[in-house]
Amino acid sequence: MTSLLQNIARQFSSVQTPSWMGSRPKDVGICAMDVYFPSLYVDQNDLEVYDNVSQGKYTIGLGQSKMAVCQASEDINSACMTAVSNLMEKYNIPYSAIGRIEVGTESIVDKSKAVKTSLMDMFAEKGNTDIEGIDSKNACYGGTAAVLNSAAWIESSAWDGRYSIAIAGDIAVYEKGPARPTGGAGVVAMLIGPDAPLVLEPVRSTHMENVWDFYKPTMVSEYPRVDGHLSNECYLRSLDTCYLGYTKKWSQWKGQQWKLSDADYSIFHAPYNKLVQKSFGRLCYLDYRQNNTQEFAALSPYAEMELAATYNDREFQKLLSSVSKQTYLDMVKDSELITKECGNSYCGSLYAGLLSLITNKSDSLLGSRILMFSYGSGLAATLFSLKVNGDVGFIAEKSDVLNRLDSRVKVEPSVFEDMLDDREKNYTKVDYQLDNPSTGLFPGTFFLKEVDGLERRYYGRATTQQQRGMATVATEERSTPITLNKESSAIAFNQQVTMRRLQTTGMIARGLRRFLRR
Repeated sequence: MTSLLQNIARQFSSVQTPSWMGSRPKDVGICAMDVYFPSLYVDQNDLEVYDNVSQGKYTIGLGQSKMAVCQASEDINSACMTAVSNLMEKYNIPYSAIGRIEVGTESIVDKSKAVKTSLMDMFAEKGNTDIEGIDSKNACYGGTAAVLNSAAWIESSAWDGRYSIAIAGDIAVYEKGPARPTGGAGVVAMLIGPDAPLVLEPVRSTHMENVWDFYKPTMVSEYPRVDGHLSNECYLRSLDTCYLGYTKKWSQWKGQQWKLSDADYSIFHAPYNKLVQKSFGRLCYLDYRQNNTQEFAALSPYAEMELAATYNDREFQKLLSSVSKQTYLDMVKDSELITKECGNSYCGSLYAGLLSLITNKSDSLLGSRILMFSYGSGLAATLFSLKVNGDVGFIAEKSDVLNRLDSRVKVEPSVFEDMLDDREKNYTKVDYQLDNPSTGLFPGTFFLKEVDGLERRYYGRATTQQQRGMATVATEERSTPITLNKESSAIAFNQQVTMRRLQTTGMIARGLRRFLRR
């Protein structure tokens, strides 16, 4: 095993055209994933008191528990650097094994220079600059575009046998007001390749329109313009359209009528989790309309009602919540962990839901089908599905979500408000260095050090003192990533991952072996 991995490291040092270019990859999907969220959070219960609103307005009305809070030294570039470095290091992926990187985000810090370019230093340092891909942007949909584009590249004639990394995430902040509690932050990095344990199925349905429900026309502010009522309606209308399109395509693919019970789990883009509950209820409603599902027979008075008329019908919403409650608990609740704890991460939200499901149910997911609904305002939406074809326990183990969430530090709402005020003031500031930029960050986190007079941004990395996820506070800085050379990385991989795990997942090792057959 050691000699095999050393051989992999050596051969990946120079990319050659693989002899298996003629064969087509199978079971393309998500091979590995990890998430970055900040080390600080504010509690929604505390926010309710601070904002002088009714008890439960945020925790019950929005369905949120906590909200991730970024420090002044964290921007979208540093967050994506951290997510990608964590993915590469935790799974010990050779840097030369990556042939494409695509970033899905709406949190731009430059109107021209892609976030993806900020990731290239860690790959260039390892001798790999032959990496396709760029940023994708449309509100919260960019992460799904990155995933689907990565899979399309692997399935194309241009594929050279390497993996892709799809990155989905944002820093969601709002001006003071009713939308502020729906903020949050997080970035999910995913390794996309063949022989994946989480396989993208060939059926999906997309809906797009030109609407002004959420947009960011002001280039000197992070804050969006939001029509919350319109955005919720657009979300539900898009879900209806995508679901009906998906069921039609499914029937053509399988030669039989789709039923909601054909899926084991449903995951949704989650601006706030109360909307997720409403959204899943609509799937139950549509299933009743299509299949007369007796489990949802109480919805019969609304069976012939125009779909648009149901979006704001409060009596209907109450009935829907009651009728779908148990099915929601069975199919959705386990995917809400990270989004309830960290809030909205825009592009990362849907995939944080997937990692939450893996965290909670990894031992029983094999063979499951997972519906995935992605929505981005403006608007773009897609409903697709994943089939769990392999063990995903190693993803739960590597991401260590529960321990990392528990290791965060709570800030008071007044501190949270001050941090957002400072963030707003510094958004267009230039020619300055940040004071103690790594203080309080998780070990291994990248951070912004300086914005010079030409508005160029410089980054460092908090020293890794212990394993990620522990409560140790990083106090030292590094200006370059902490990485191993290819040979020592391969040896570490052998020490950390057993042959049994590689055989059961077929995740990285099988794909790398196939790539190396020349």
